Amino acid sequence: MADMPCAHGQSGGVTDEALDPAVARALAAVLRSLRAESGLSQEDVAHAAGITRNHYQLLESGLSDRAKGSPANPRLSTLIDLSRVFGVTLPQLVDAVVDDLPPGRRLSP
Repeated sequence: MADMPCAHGQSGGVTDEALDPAVARALAAVLRSLRAESGLSQEDVAHAAGITRNHYQLLESGLSDRAKGSPANPRLSTLIDLSRVFGVTLPQLVDAVVDDLPPGRRLSP
């Protein structure tokens, strides 16, 4: 079974605080790439996914709040909707994010 986050905010020895920005940046890169491949605008993607353009722009920036600089942490339902917009499965989206993490930051199965 894969490592699951515990109450102390750790998974596989990496704290959530250390991992979140790397995952958020990887998600941002994957979303930008998928959008470029699809030829859609940020507004088109946001509308099709049922989120605001600002929310989508934040995700592509790897942020959940520009003022605080906090890393993006989208809801599962948002990721499902985005995967549908881009014509990929949720596991494919997640795998692409994991593959985009810097070496040494990837989670082991």
